[in-house]
Amino acid sequence: MESFPGEAGVREPSLAEDPALGLSHRAKMEILFAVMLGLFLGALDQTIVGPALPTIVTQLAGNDVYVWAVTIYLLTSTISVPFWGKLSDLYGRKPMFMIGIIIFLIGSALSGLSQNMTQLIAFRGLQGIGAGSLFPIALAVIGDLFSPAERGKYQGLFGAVFGIAFIVGPLVGGFLTEQISWHWIFYVNIPIGLVSLFFISRLLPTVKNPRATRNFDVLGGVIFTIATGFLLVGLTQKGQTNPTTHALNDWTDPTVGGFILIALVGIALFIWAESRAKEPIVPLNLFRNRTYAASMVATFFAAFAFFGAIIFLPRWFQIVQGYSPTNSGLAALPLMVGLIFSSIASGLIVARTGRYKWLTVGAIVLMGVSTLLMTQLRAETPVGIVWLWMFIAGIGVGPTFAVFTLIVQNAVPFNMLGVATSNLTFFRQIGGTVALAIVGTLFAGSFTEQLAPQMTASGVPAAVVDGFTQAMHSGALDFNQLTGTGDLGQSIVAAQPALAPVVPQIVAGIHEAFSLGVASTFVIGVGASILAALAAAAMVELKLRQSTTAQAAATASAGDGRRPPLPAAD
Repeated sequence: MESFPGEAGVREPSLAEDPALGLSHRAKMEILFAVMLGLFLGALDQTIVGPALPTIVTQLAGNDVYVWAVTIYLLTSTISVPFWGKLSDLYGRKPMFMIGIIIFLIGSALSGLSQNMTQLIAFRGLQGIGAGSLFPIALAVIGDLFSPAERGKYQGLFGAVFGIAFIVGPLVGGFLTEQISWHWIFYVNIPIGLVSLFFISRLLPTVKNPRATRNFDVLGGVIFTIATGFLLVGLTQKGQTNPTTHALNDWTDPTVGGFILIALVGIALFIWAESRAKEPIVPLNLFRNRTYAASMVATFFAAFAFFGAIIFLPRWFQIVQGYSPTNSGLAALPLMVGLIFSSIASGLIVARTGRYKWLTVGAIVLMGVSTLLMTQLRAETPVGIVWLWMFIAGIGVGPTFAVFTLIVQNAVPFNMLGVATSNLTFFRQIGGTVALAIVGTLFAGSFTEQLAPQMTASGVPAAVVDGFTQAMHSGALDFNQLTGTGDLGQSIVAAQPALAPVVPQIVAGIHEAFSLGVASTFVIGVGASILAALAAAAMVELKLRQSTTAQAAATASAGDGRRPPLPAAD
């Protein structure tokens, strides 16, 4: 069902040889709809939970393990991605996709029923295991149903799904939490998932790989799980408050730098294990393909630049501009409009022209330009200007969601399509996670450095500035108190009534320092965009294949009269 070069006059494969040939255009569109619903499930869950977490943690009395409600989902959803991709190559997309959705829905239902934080964390972990199947298998299904030449028209829609989920998630999450109950942010997944399961079970053909074996790479899987777990926990611990010292974790802390070092050793062992495995989870020979390897590097740094750039913008709207959490989500609308438009448009352009290399390079350069513009962010920057910068960023990042999937799937053999797509998803998620850890450090350092000068520039007396500086260094003043949401002026007056006359100047100085801190995070996005553009420029632009895999196999066997060994249909 994946496409390879075909020739005129060859024998057409039968329906038994390639079930996708028996699907009408309407059936394919219904499958596409079901697959997009599955993808929407995963994308929505990444954004809908955020607004409800403070309420959940308060009701379940879990402030001490707050971070694990997010970390466990990140862990299981990221670690499981390559496993799902490999299993779908071996045993078929349909059963693996349905199993993944069912696990996700069970995890969602149990998360909604949680009575304490221990239960919520455990069930969020289960939910994450199912979520790990949604992105790679959904994209691989489209790779099965459509040739690369026509696939661009449809894969551009997947970037749009991410954009819509990014907007809808916080709004729905906030509404359900405030108007009904936080439990419903998990229950809302169930009807969407059931509709997706109905169409997939009814229409998607079951195609098994005849090479499927029981030689699953258990050793590589264990090493990969341990290494990735230490890496993600180490990265997410950066910037968290140490329960013993009550200071923010630094890179040199054992749970940060130590865990990351263990992860690096584990990655080296994983590469060794994969080089000797009969059925590796991540086939290393794929990285000998220049287009594939360059796409992975470009995707990693593009995700690094994008997620690193957008993480603090909602907080800037809330803290500096005074937006509510819901309105700060709506403030991201220009970014999402640009992303949705360019994602769909780039897919159509590639489908029509067959060219993609310089389209992706140009898009990444545009993303770099937008992050460069955002380094000029200040407290007094007009919101309209910020929205323009965000729109440009969306235009730049859209093609990286849609086109890189097409590039990778076009560059690998059909029997590795699932694992190749899952690797792309994995590199994208790891790039975003690494970015969050690094930009968090940059922000904290810049904010602390700029606080005293900006308060002085705003007219705060030197004695007050010195008091703030000493309190920050001694730990008496919590960093999060100055960078949290809410009325900052009232908080200061409540803590120090004597400062009431200079509160406007203090707030102005803090807002300017916060804005400069956010601006500093975009600098690393510029560098990441440059690296992503260089990697994309190193790709070899391969011609988009035009035919299906069954036709390719028929072409290969046409000369000797043998019927091709194609996937068997159930």
